[in-house]
Amino acid sequence: MKIATLAAVSALALLAACNKPGEAPAAAPNASAEAPVSVKAPAGVYVLDPTHATLQWSLLHNTISHYTARFDKFEARLTLDPANLENSKITATIDPASVNAAYPADYKASHAGSAYSGWNDDMANNPTWLNAKAFPAITFVSTSVKKTGARTAQVTGDLTFLGQTHPVTLDATFNGEIDRHPFANVPAVGFAAEGRFKRSAFGMAVGPIGDEVTIRFDGEFIQEVAPAAPAS
Repeated sequence: MKIATLAAVSALALLAACNKPGEAPAAAPNASAEAPVSVKAPAGVYVLDPTHATLQWSLLHNTISHYTARFDKFEARLTLDPANLENSKITATIDPASVNAAYPADYKASHAGSAYSGWNDDMANNPTWLNAKAFPAITFVSTSVKKTGARTAQVTGDLTFLGQTHPVTLDATFNGEIDRHPFANVPAVGFAAEGRFKRSAFGMAVGPIGDEVTIRFDGEFIQEVAPAAPAS
């Protein structure tokens, strides 16, 4: 035990001797720090692959759970600048009539006086909800991209919903890239994003269902290639 203690004291003395008087020992490198990621995909326009994309939303229900549903129809276009990701842009369009809550109960049994065929129809077309007949599209147009980490960025844009437009910021993550999509045979990139906004800001009434909506996206974008010129 004495030998081990002496060895430890000697090691500390040797370490202190390697530093200037009053200088703290050099900090060890942070092995957990992420290395910068270089996007190798070519610059240009990429379109969302609808067969490999998910768009969900959730909000607090009765203050005790987070009710979650999704949209089945949406599209997006990404203008990618791999040399300077902050110059990249994205636009998205969502069909509110495609809302899908996978409602398992008998809607008519609990909504006998409703004019709607089911819960999806109610959420999509009820003026107190998505009001899809009056406002057939929800859009997002990015206005800025700011890198926040090796694989992350904040994407701020204008969200137009129920006829009103307000800025919303999404926390985006670069998932990766491939040289050649197995079906499209062109480069592809993958991103995820999450953000929050208050639905009352867009004119929706707030009752027992929470005001803050969380949106989550995950999907693949494939490079848009112009059609080949016809042979002369």
